[in-house]
Amino acid sequence: MEEEEGPPKKELYALLHVSPEASDEEIRKAYRQWAQVYHPDKYQSPHMKVIATENFQRICEAYEILTDENKRQIYDIYGMEGLTSGLELGPKLNKAEEIKEELERLKRRKEQEKMSSHFRPSGTILASMSVPHFLCGDSFMRGMAMRSEVQSQISKRNTLAVAGNLEVDGNAGGGAATLVFRHQISSVSSIEFMASAGLHALVGVQSSRHLTLHSTATMAVAMSLRDGSLNLTNTWTRQLSDNATGNIQLGLGPESSISVGWQKKSEKMSAAGEVKLGTGSFGASAQYTHRFSSKSHGRVAGKIGSTNLEIEVGGGRKLSNFSTVRMLYSIGIQILLTRRLNPVFATGAFVIPTSVYFLLKKFVFKPYYRKREKQKALENMEKTSAQVREARAAADKAQQLLQNVANRKKARQLERGGLVITKAVYGNGKALKRIDEPVEANDESASQIIDVTLPLNFLVNDSGQLKLHEGVKKSGIMGFCDPCPGEPKQLYIEYTYGGRRYEVVVDDYGELLIPQERHRI
Repeated sequence: MEEEEGPPKKELYALLHVSPEASDEEIRKAYRQWAQVYHPDKYQSPHMKVIATENFQRICEAYEILTDENKRQIYDIYGMEGLTSGLELGPKLNKAEEIKEELERLKRRKEQEKMSSHFRPSGTILASMSVPHFLCGDSFMRGMAMRSEVQSQISKRNTLAVAGNLEVDGNAGGGAATLVFRHQISSVSSIEFMASAGLHALVGVQSSRHLTLHSTATMAVAMSLRDGSLNLTNTWTRQLSDNATGNIQLGLGPESSISVGWQKKSEKMSAAGEVKLGTGSFGASAQYTHRFSSKSHGRVAGKIGSTNLEIEVGGGRKLSNFSTVRMLYSIGIQILLTRRLNPVFATGAFVIPTSVYFLLKKFVFKPYYRKREKQKALENMEKTSAQVREARAAADKAQQLLQNVANRKKARQLERGGLVITKAVYGNGKALKRIDEPVEANDESASQIIDVTLPLNFLVNDSGQLKLHEGVKKSGIMGFCDPCPGEPKQLYIEYTYGGRRYEVVVDDYGELLIPQERHRI
């Protein structure tokens, strides 16, 4: 089974229902609360004593690790593997002083990585040289292009980027400076504001949204500060396979066009192709890059259009982590197929590719991906079925012990018109979208979710609030489990507060605080 991508798991924090930044006092308080529920001496039934003992041991283990400074540091950096393997993931350490020294070093490195992730400078310098021109007595250096950029993560959801470029080609040249501000609206949508000064000065805004797990839509509007012209661009991107994507782009403005593209990338190669049809021109391009090793690659590219034919052959080699040298040889032929484009042809340039794309999407891409995703889901379910059964059984046992306290809390909240969780399910995001369908017609989806209404009612505090901490995987919460390992998960909650109905969906690692007015139905 493949490991899930995402933030490091924080099961022990989820188990005690505390933040990864929780103080020792907060951890002790959480431990005392859980111990009151799961201490075996509270139960008379032998069966319930066994269940309580299992969960009490989990609570005690989490408390022991998170209240020990060294163990907590090891857990935060290495996870449970670091605690169970004697730090085999790093250098082998024998003495407490060595462990402490190594942890301090790793802590400093993590701080440096955190700082560098918030401030990322980059740049390129490209030089164009021509041997044929040099042999004919002209200059060997034909042109140069320089570009630099600095990105800064100014807050959790906001990024600022400043870039500049300068290009000289023969006797012509130009430059520009660009400022981009990006705001992450939610886990599936973002917006960018851009301003550029130079020969092509403009201002613009761009919005992107993930429509599904495999498709993204982007819309951009830009206005030229030189002539006031507007350009509208709409782009739809679709993942065709694990390493290939396709896109269609529609541009409206002084030079309207439509283009269809394809990209594929793997460990050893990358390839891309595009067909572009516009009101004043048309063209097609393709490129293929092969990686001979981790440091060197070769490249072949070609472009043909209504005005030129160009072929490029070359390669590059990585000199260090910060620099790469590339050598390219280009052959260009200027051609002119027509001075004016027929309006009928221009109309067809828009209508035909668009029609073909949507027909392919409806009758080829969608059926293929549905079949492919279903097959992958079935294979994954077969691989993890035993693991999921065991996790569900443990979650059911934990919920049995929470039931009495959760019901009492729920009754108190109902009396005062407070927060009551009426329905909560956790699991595969796609299955959550179909939870209102009859279970008999949707057994496959039902197997990928778990009802967590009871544990969430238990977690409602005396103030009538429920908080789930950011960066903590929700399957680690007591009474939860992972019903679909390897699949992206979400938590769907319906609740009442003050006699009104609310609902909310939150990502697996997302923070949640309820009640909130914006959740109101």
